[in-house]
Amino acid sequence: MLISGIPASLIVKAVNHILAREPWAKLRLAAFSGQIAQISAPPAEFLFLVAADGSLSALPSHGDSLPSVSIALPQDILQKSISGQFAAVLSSARITGSADFAEALSFVFKNLHWDIEADLASIVGDIPAWRGMQAIRHGLAWQKASTSNVLDNMREYLVDESSLILAQHEIIDFSRSVANLRDDLARLEKRLAKL
Repeated sequence: MLISGIPASLIVKAVNHILAREPWAKLRLAAFSGQIAQISAPPAEFLFLVAADGSLSALPSHGDSLPSVSIALPQDILQKSISGQFAAVLSSARITGSADFAEALSFVFKNLHWDIEADLASIVGDIPAWRGMQAIRHGLAWQKASTSNVLDNMREYLVDESSLILAQHEIIDFSRSVANLRDDLARLEKRLAKL
C-alpha cells in the first residue's frame, strides 16, 4: 500500500531503523508480539504486525487479518507534526481496540527520536553532518520566529490599527462596566420598590 506516494514498507523500514537504536522501545513493543495495528490518516491507511523482537512488519491493508488496535489520526496530522505539535495529534486520535497495545504504541511513538545527525554522519562525516544539522536548526528557528512575527503583526493591525477586533483588556473593561451597571440598576429598582 502507498501512503501519500510512499510505500508502507518503506515507512515501516524507517521506523525499524529508528527502533534499532532504541532498545527500550523494541522491548516495550515485543510484549505485543503477533498483534496487528491499523493506522489511518486520511487518505492513507496501513497495517503492521509487531514481531517477536519488537520490530514492525508491513501488512497489506486488504488482508484477512483483524487489527488488535485501530488508530484514526486527524486529517491535519502533517501540519501539526511539522509545526511540532505531534503530542496534540496523538491526543486527538480516535482509538479502538486493545487499550494496552494502543498505550504502548502511543508511548513509543511519542518518545522515539530519530538521530538524524548520526545517520547523516555515517554518510558524509561528523563535521559536515553537524554543520548541516546546525543550518537546518537555524532555518527552522528562523521560520518559527518569522511565523510568530507575522502573527504578532497581524494581531497588532487587527486590534490596534484597524480596530476590527477588540483587545482583551477592552473586553474585560466592558464586561466590568456592564456588571456595574447591572448592579446599579438592581439597587435603583430596590429603592423605587421602597417608595
